[in-house]
Amino acid sequence: MEYDYEAIDEATLALMFLTRTHGDAATWKGYDWDTTNRLHEKGLLGNPTTKNKSIPLTIEGQAKCEELFKKLFVKEAE
Repeated sequence: MEYDYEAIDEATLALMFLTRTHGDAATWKGYDWDTTNRLHEKGLLGNPTTKNKSIPLTIEGQAKCEELFKKLFVKEAE
């Protein structure tokens, strides 16, 4: 089975919207390391390899996680 890593990254980033902390500027670290490393390389997360329990979201990452959360998980008004 071949994985769509772009879709995995988007879904993970969307779920990070639910686990934001520190005034929405970070997210808890409970996500796959390969995925957080890819998101870091894309400039959406700060360094995920620190000893902190959370990972800082960049300004772009904060906006993108909210955008993807709404796209994937919010019902449109009828």
